[in-house]
Amino acid sequence: MSGTRHVLDNPALASLTGPHAHFAERRGRILRYPTDVSPWVGLPDDPDADDWADLAALAGPGAEAPLPGFRGVLPEGWEITFDLDGVQLVDDGVAAAPEPEAVRLTAADVPEMLDLVERTRPGPFLPRTVELGTYLGIRRDGALVAMAGERLHPPGWTEISAVCTDPAFRGEGLATRLILAVAHGIRERGETPFLHTGAANTGAIRLYESLGFRLRRRTRFLSARVPEPSADGQAVGV
Repeated sequence: MSGTRHVLDNPALASLTGPHAHFAERRGRILRYPTDVSPWVGLPDDPDADDWADLAALAGPGAEAPLPGFRGVLPEGWEITFDLDGVQLVDDGVAAAPEPEAVRLTAADVPEMLDLVERTRPGPFLPRTVELGTYLGIRRDGALVAMAGERLHPPGWTEISAVCTDPAFRGEGLATRLILAVAHGIRERGETPFLHTGAANTGAIRLYESLGFRLRRRTRFLSARVPEPSADGQAVGV
């Protein structure tokens, strides 16, 4: 990454070459998380033909490859499958605080976490996502009803992610309490919280801004399908 760019301009690449390097699967300049941990891919700022070929080989023919933040022109044969404008917000005075009701979630809680994610759709959460950092939850009558945790980890920063609440328990401020608790843990390590959401998710953006986050940049959440090999065995467009 160029020294003139901020570490949050390409947070997946910064994570996979930094604190999350032990997760990285690499081919050339392309890095990614294991597919059961996170869909994020570390793409160079200026991908060339060799990079696209490496990404195609790493993902596999016909697979969907996430291209977070990419705003260039896709090579011939790559088909956009998902395209969403997003925003990145950073801590600008968040009143971080521990949450007495929150419990640390572990691998044993993953089935319940996956069930909550399926019902609330906060974004990608996979069987090993819990390994990326601290995940906190709130239980009622033994059942997991809200959670939030840590995902991308560029040097000096940690992303808050998977913020979700069971619909039956919304309106109680559980998500807010968990966001502040996760932020507290990040701050305790001497790091700074940040997060992403969809640009059209105005309700969430208002909540985050009310908690002390500020808009840092606009970004793009993009996925594209890897071309199938041509008759000569070469992937089209790479």
